Amino acid sequence: MLKKLVETLETCPMVQRGEYHYFIHPITDGVPRIDPHLLREVSTAMIRVLDFSGVTQIVVAEAMGIPIGSAISLVTDIPMNIVRKREYRLPGEVAVHQATGYSKGHLYLNGVNPGDRVVIVDDVISTGGTMKALLWALDQAGAEVVDICFAINRGRPDIGRPYKSLVTIEVTDRVRVIDRVF
Repeated sequence: MLKKLVETLETCPMVQRGEYHYFIHPITDGVPRIDPHLLREVSTAMIRVLDFSGVTQIVVAEAMGIPIGSAISLVTDIPMNIVRKREYRLPGEVAVHQATGYSKGHLYLNGVNPGDRVVIVDDVISTGGTMKALLWALDQAGAEVVDICFAINRGRPDIGRPYKSLVTIEVTDRVRVIDRVF
């Protein structure tokens, strides 16, 4: 399993953003396009490794968590909640500052209530900045994070709690898969 994910990672294009080696991949960027077979492989693998016990919501961060979360939601019948980059000013909205290896911004969490049990799925973890911010927001909302899974782990950052990933990569002038769950 994960043959397509490994193959596409190891052959994906690279760009330089300052000191940051940035890989361009359908799961992390939606570029050039998201192949349904690749998305199915990733979402099916996440369903196999995640603990969905009593989960009331799948939480994803905009933008590239959306395709993965949508596929998982369709199979599990668990509603998906998108943490947006846009402020809506709804009652209970939690605003969070997030910083990654190549950008900074704000995320806005809505629709999560005290006692909700959530899983978080996302495309990639690099620095852990987005995930630390999201975990803080979920804690502020009173939710319990049951499990977390990333398709791709780049750098193995510490986010203050355990998480799962389908593949771990090393990035230089190319991507090399150094570990995988299956």
